[in-house]
Amino acid sequence: MRKCFFIFLFAFISLQMSAQVKFGYLSYDSLLYSMPEYIKAQQDLAALKKTYDAEMKRSEDNFNQQFMEFIDGQNSFPENILLKRQKELQQLMEESLKFKEEAQRLLSKAEEELMVPIRNKLNDAISKVGLECGYAFVINTDSNAYPFISSDMGVGIADKVKAVLEGKPTPITE
Repeated sequence: MRKCFFIFLFAFISLQMSAQVKFGYLSYDSLLYSMPEYIKAQQDLAALKKTYDAEMKRSEDNFNQQFMEFIDGQNSFPENILLKRQKELQQLMEESLKFKEEAQRLLSKAEEELMVPIRNKLNDAISKVGLECGYAFVINTDSNAYPFISSDMGVGIADKVKAVLEGKPTPITE
């Protein structure tokens, strides 16, 4: 009987404590993608990618031109010129591949560097809303990780975070 009482008491206390916990939820990606800084960063990345793509196209056109010259003259070239041109083509192809890999690495690095302050700003806004509203935690609902959240316990805070991002006062009312 005493054991049942303690189990009941523990369950009752746990239930009471869980009823007091408030949390917020939002779609992190939706907020991120709507930020003007994110949109600007994506435009900057697109411009950088366009520059790299233009250089890759120029390099590819140069390779194709030299390859066509090689094909056209391969029957008339002496062996040493033929071997020299083959080496040149091989070197051009290798340099082109290295440049593509380096361009991809630099684009990834640029994206990472551009996104750090944007994510920090969003994280700070989420933290501010969470602290001001007294939430125990904030759940990111992206990727359908939480197909159901009870509105009795959790509060959608996307509008509050958006207000903070826009420099407006945090609407604390529930």
